[in-house]
Amino acid sequence: MHNCPPPKDALKDWLKQYPSVEDRYGHLLLEARKAPDTALVDALRPYFESAHLDAREHFHTQIGIDLHPDSDGGEAAPSYPRCLPPTARRGLFGEVAAGLATEAYQKTFLGQHAWFVPIFLFRYHADVEAYLWTLNFDPDRKRQIFGRFGSDFIGVALSDTGEVVRVIAGEAKWRKNLTESQVDGILLGPKKKNKKTGISEHNGRGVWYELNRDTPIPHGLRQLQRLLEARDPDGFAAAILSIDQAIAARDASFPRTNLLVIAGNGAATRSSSEPVIPWEVLPEEYTAPHDLQVVEMILEDGEELIDALYDSLWDAD
Repeated sequence: MHNCPPPKDALKDWLKQYPSVEDRYGHLLLEARKAPDTALVDALRPYFESAHLDAREHFHTQIGIDLHPDSDGGEAAPSYPRCLPPTARRGLFGEVAAGLATEAYQKTFLGQHAWFVPIFLFRYHADVEAYLWTLNFDPDRKRQIFGRFGSDFIGVALSDTGEVVRVIAGEAKWRKNLTESQVDGILLGPKKKNKKTGISEHNGRGVWYELNRDTPIPHGLRQLQRLLEARDPDGFAAAILSIDQAIAARDASFPRTNLLVIAGNGAATRSSSEPVIPWEVLPEEYTAPHDLQVVEMILEDGEELIDALYDSLWDAD
């Protein structure tokens, strides 16, 4: 299970926050005060190890690598998630950042719900398992990895008796530089030349499209339920039952918040405290009936931070 609290003191020292709430739209700009250093990596490491622990144990078991410190796994044995290629690690960073922001800044989020991330969904990444399997036999077979299908992130709010009373589901996107064109591509989809006009236009298949058309109960919630059943069926019995009842009835009996997290380095022309997504009103492209929470993480030397952080995970193995 994921049981590590977010390092709030380190986050406060690292990121300046600009929260706003307008009707059913929450916007949180997190802006780096400084470049990352060893102290920040050390502070973030326990949270990221906790987020990846379930998938790490699952994948290593699947491919037959012993996680015991005294095991003789061989120097070439891959270690999840350190062994993943850079692009995959950046994607994982964005997904963990979604959980980190949700748990650390819930008092600034729309509704101030008591969000809780019992476990991350990383084991449901079939191409990572295939990649690790091959890498275990041939360390030179490195390649890019296809992304994981379904919700990037799922969190819940629980009642006093443990039932799920609200769900937060979302998309997390990393870009090296958050320029206007990069952000438009995230939100509106890639550009394609219109055959009639000859003008390149967004195809409309970006994040807004995905959020607008998602099923009332996100698929990731079923995945979360299955993980709770496998990891702690007694401790989360009420949550498991409430999810199962909602899915069986095809009824979203608990309300939902959609989350969009965009992380990356700020554009060279960006001014301090300037968001990449307008915060004043709900974006007109967003038409889903659920509340929307946007988080922008504008970093400095973000790729260096990700590399240092992921290189440090379970470094003693």
